[in-house]
Amino acid sequence: MRIRVLGCSGAIAKDCRTTSFLVDDDMLIDAGTGVGDLSLEEMRKVGRVFLTHSHLDHVAALPLMVDAVASTRTTPLQIYALAGTIQALKAHIFNDVIWPDFSQIPSRQAPFISFHEVTTGQTLQLGGKQIEVLPAVHTVPAVGYAVSAGRRCWVFSGDTERNPAFWTRINQLDVAMLVIETAFSNRESDLANRSLHLSPRILASELDFIDPQKRFPIYITHTKPAETDLIMEEIRRFDQTLPASRHVPHDIRWLRAGQELEI
Repeated sequence: MRIRVLGCSGAIAKDCRTTSFLVDDDMLIDAGTGVGDLSLEEMRKVGRVFLTHSHLDHVAALPLMVDAVASTRTTPLQIYALAGTIQALKAHIFNDVIWPDFSQIPSRQAPFISFHEVTTGQTLQLGGKQIEVLPAVHTVPAVGYAVSAGRRCWVFSGDTERNPAFWTRINQLDVAMLVIETAFSNRESDLANRSLHLSPRILASELDFIDPQKRFPIYITHTKPAETDLIMEEIRRFDQTLPASRHVPHDIRWLRAGQELEI
């Protein structure tokens, strides 16, 4: 299984694209501005989009991608999300005001998109992949995902703050790599708390929930462009100061747009 990082930034700037991951060539996890780097042919191959939540940085390119390739598709683009996320998309984007309601166009019988509700804890078997819906704690209904193709799984936290249920499940899974958000530096910890995002200080306490016997790379995503260097330095510093229960630093890496991950 191949994961191509289309976007992994917490905001836009030159060379910074918001969250989206292309899994093999037929599935997107989130649809932020990074989707715009796909060619028309690459967009046409995408049959399913799994959304973590409704915030703009995770869905901004979805209506534009549909518009770009819908007339050349023979089946609807399938959008999987929580009920609250689907409701938000229908009310605020695909509403014939901000963008056409492609779930009704060109007809109700043959629309350009179809919505499919998921629930936390659900596991789907689609296109030779297993997709498990993981809990997230955010300001709107939100989830993360664990994706595998018969082997170890790639895990994405989505946007989240403190999340004990997430770590309980991580310790039960065979994780190949974890992609986890850290949107703010420690100096912005109050804003992180209010917006239910992680800062390095809280990330440190969250990572301590990982079973010490488990070892996998941890990729940091969703950093604000103006704070990326500071965030990564703060993460590097905390991981050099180990609690008594942990003798080996985490394998923490910064995620980059354009990067390809293989499982």
